[in-house]
Order: sequence, then structure tokens, then C-alpha cells
Amino acid sequence: MHLPKPPHFALSISGAARYDALMALVRILVDGYSLLHNWPELARGKPRHSAAARDALVQVLTQYQDASGTPITIFFDGAGSPPNVPKNETHHIEVLFSKAGQTADDLIERAAYRFQAYGQVMAVTDDYAERDTVISMGGTATSCDIFISMVEEALDGLADDVRHHNRTERNRYQRSR
Repeated sequence: MHLPKPPHFALSISGAARYDALMALVRILVDGYSLLHNWPELARGKPRHSAAARDALVQVLTQYQDASGTPITIFFDGAGSPPNVPKNETHHIEVLFSKAGQTADDLIERAAYRFQAYGQVMAVTDDYAERDTVISMGGTATSCDIFISMVEEALDGLADDVRHHNRTERNRYQRSR
């Protein structure tokens, strides 16, 4: 039995997504606040650095991780995690806060370097220097706007699949009665 080759992700020079990279995408590294600032529809009316905005981002990226099958790590700038933040107990997405004297960019660069041996990582940030650094290490990078489009498209496709499945099952159930 021949199993289909899993999709691989890469970015072309123009920034458009294509699925034919040589190495599998092993992790998506997200600059959390960069993405939040570019996604005003997420946690509408909440400050971009608020716990509510972070929680909304974690929730939607957990859904995307489940749909895509690619692990995601979200990095937030800060002097460690805010007080009373649970340690990834309610979701299967990794959320890290930089310590004093570090930035999310520092953590993304370290993670990209450490994952080199396992396959490609993709950095999601609007910081051009950060994207260039990750690309120079053999990873890929994308802007927040392109990633938001990818997430929305994947989640819309998943919702369509669920609706189709539910309709099919409902019709099958009605025929069997």
C-alpha cells in the first residue's frame, strides 16, 4: 500500500506558499505579539498584550495545529510568564515567555538553530531581520498576514469538511431508519 507523501511547506521568493520543500516542516515558531498586532479580529476590543488576546491566539493556533498536524510554539516577549499563567495544562501547544534580558526573537533564533537537525522550521513574524536569520539557518519564514490567511483558510476548510461529514452521516442515518 502506497501512502501519500505528507505535505511539506516552503515559501517562494514572492512569499506565496508552496508545498514541495525537501525537508518536512517540524515546527512553526510564532512571534506571539507580532501576530496579535496584525490580527485585530482576534480578541476584538482587547489590548494586544492582554491575557484575553493571548488566550484567543493560543486557542485559534491550537485549532490550526490540530488541523495541520504541525507542532506550534508561540513566543511572547516579557520578563517570564505573567503570574498565575498555567504551564500548558489545557492545550497541547507550547507557549513560552522570554525572561528578563531576552526577547521572543532570541528564543525563536535558538529554537530554529536547535531544530535544524530534525527538519525545517517556519518562523512567523513581521521582523525582517528575524526572518532573514531563520532563513539563513535553513528554515523558512513568513509574514504575519500570510500566516493569518493560511490559518483562516485551513480552519475554513476544516469547518467545510465537518459540515460535509455531518450532512453525509445525517443522510446515511435517515436512510437506515
